[in-house]
Amino acid sequence: MDDISRFIDLVKCGNTCISIVTYEEYEALEVVRQAAEKLEYGMQIWSVGRGVRNGFFPVLPTPSEMEPKTPEHGLKMFLQAPPKTICVALDLAPFLSEQVTLRTLRDTINLLKANLNILVLIHGEDILPGVIKTYTREFELSLPGEKELDNLIRTTLREIHDKTPLQIGITKNGLTAIIRNLRGLSLRQAKQIIYDSVSIEKKFSDMDVNKIIAGKRRMVRTDGLLEYVEAPLDMNEIGGMNNLKHWLTHRQNAFTEQAIEYGITPPRGVMILGVQGAGKSLCAKAIATAWHQPLYRLDPGILFNSYVGQSENNLRHALKQIEAMAPAVLWIDEIEKGFASAASQSTDGGLSKRMFGTLLTWMQEHRQPVFLVATANDIEALPPELLRKGRFDEIFFVNLPGPAARKEMFQIHLIKHKRDPHKYDLDLLAKESHGYSGAEIEQAVISALHEGFSRQTDLTTEMVITAMKSSPPLSITMREKMEELCAWAQGRCVPAD
Repeated sequence: MDDISRFIDLVKCGNTCISIVTYEEYEALEVVRQAAEKLEYGMQIWSVGRGVRNGFFPVLPTPSEMEPKTPEHGLKMFLQAPPKTICVALDLAPFLSEQVTLRTLRDTINLLKANLNILVLIHGEDILPGVIKTYTREFELSLPGEKELDNLIRTTLREIHDKTPLQIGITKNGLTAIIRNLRGLSLRQAKQIIYDSVSIEKKFSDMDVNKIIAGKRRMVRTDGLLEYVEAPLDMNEIGGMNNLKHWLTHRQNAFTEQAIEYGITPPRGVMILGVQGAGKSLCAKAIATAWHQPLYRLDPGILFNSYVGQSENNLRHALKQIEAMAPAVLWIDEIEKGFASAASQSTDGGLSKRMFGTLLTWMQEHRQPVFLVATANDIEALPPELLRKGRFDEIFFVNLPGPAARKEMFQIHLIKHKRDPHKYDLDLLAKESHGYSGAEIEQAVISALHEGFSRQTDLTTEMVITAMKSSPPLSITMREKMEELCAWAQGRCVPAD
């Protein structure tokens, strides 16, 4: 069911006040306007800038624009609207901190129902007072699907071509790839990205896929909730993790229609525990690399907001957005930071518990192919419900790398820094790096490179060993805590390597 049909159903069900929280004000107004036309309702719009005006012809000046534009005056004007009118108030929520405005709104909602009129509140932030929320029915705009995006691309290109001739050389596969990468964005955002992609070179081809992806990343970063993460192009760039790699290989086609017809349920997620610096984040990148899916990182700390209810709304918005981008990998880094209080008597008024409940519900019920990767350092801080069987397909434990994995890591980092690994004693390096994590091995190579550059000499095996010995690993400085974590993981988790 499309947005217009859903909105019409809300009106027919007798809802007097409908709240739409969105940044896409134009799209919201179009939904209301088309619904009003189909219902044969009238439509009026109020804003603090223009006062009350005709909703079907909002660009034309009206006599009412010369009248006062206060929220109280606008709401009283709505009460004079003829029967069966949809009255839309734009950005009214911030004014409701004033008791007079709040009281007038409550009175207006009660009186509108007598004339079969509807009040629609469209605002950018979910900051309605609780007393008003009890009167309202929330309505969420749907993100555009593939057909809508296809139509948007074609109409936007014609619009641009009418102004400046374009060279169109897109293939069917290229168009499909562009549509797939525009998913998760609003029509306004998608249209802006298309404009940005063709504005300089004045052409549109398969090569523009990379521009579309880059534009989408900028949009995601602007949103602030999800961060696009670059993943290695090849699994050979990831050392160790053999058990994880084997697990991924067996499930790389589990999202296909053939797998579903075979009776396979697509994998939903993994929990990755481990010592600091051992490569938990690399595991998340390995999954995205193995399955050729985009990786998005969600930092739980960013979700929390000072407004009541906004933190839960942030989480719901992020989960909705990642579903629209599916297939994708969602990485929640250091998940205990955001949901640790859910495991105990919290002092945040139950916010962590509500956030945790929202996440668990989504993990259980989401239907889009989004694979969740949750990483954690402190197992004791996690709520027990998160670790029970069925929440994740598997729980992997990333321990310190063994000799073979350390040798492979040295080889990868030497190649990465333009060195021939055959010129170095990799076996000796693997032996001398006992107790070092992957991150510490990388830093040892980097530190040795700086030393060699300052001396104006080439990098040697001895210089790398010296760099390691000058900086003791965490396995020594935090030995007791790491031994405790490893003992807990024994028998409870699958070793990643």
